[in-house]
Amino acid sequence: MTEGQRASGTAGLRLATAAACIAASAWAGASAAGPAAVTHYVLDQSKSSLEFSFDQAGAQNKGKFTRYPVTFDFSPDNLAGSRLEVTVEIGSLDTGDQERDDTLRSADLFAAAKFPQAHFTATEFAKSAAGYQAIGKLTIRDVTRDLRVPFTFRTADERGVTAGYMTGKTTLRRLDFSVGQGDWKSTEQVGNEVGVSFALRLTAAAH
Repeated sequence: MTEGQRASGTAGLRLATAAACIAASAWAGASAAGPAAVTHYVLDQSKSSLEFSFDQAGAQNKGKFTRYPVTFDFSPDNLAGSRLEVTVEIGSLDTGDQERDDTLRSADLFAAAKFPQAHFTATEFAKSAAGYQAIGKLTIRDVTRDLRVPFTFRTADERGVTAGYMTGKTTLRRLDFSVGQGDWKSTEQVGNEVGVSFALRLTAAAH
């Protein structure tokens, strides 16, 4: 082997060693950085909606809840570290008809006096073709069921404030949560399926 060949081989070895060190350093840096940080969001109630719809006597009726605190810790790059908490104040339901509202709050339906809140907690999230799915548990009238809620989420910088916009809809079966006792167990007058839709504005806040 000539002196030139030895020098060339040594240079090549040094180059390969340097490249390996750079790659190892980059991997170590990425590992040390860990998962992306999640952003803590809270609900902007005045610019959000939580609505429901149901069939009664062949006609579709709609209503809304006016109090439903939401906290959302989320990052699309760290779904494993994300979490959603929703508490719905049952007494805040409003269908625009006082008599119907009182009936819905009564002991045979939501039993709002005994079970004043409904809760949804999601600790697992999955990407979907349309956006995401929140996978968690919904509790109504002290009955807890697994639930997947599809939603979309986008963020916007609004005058230096990070806002998140979360929208989606799903369908529940009221009898799965014992919302319907006595005569209200029948689905002849009031359907079993209840549509739920939401459009939430959330703002980033200190955790």
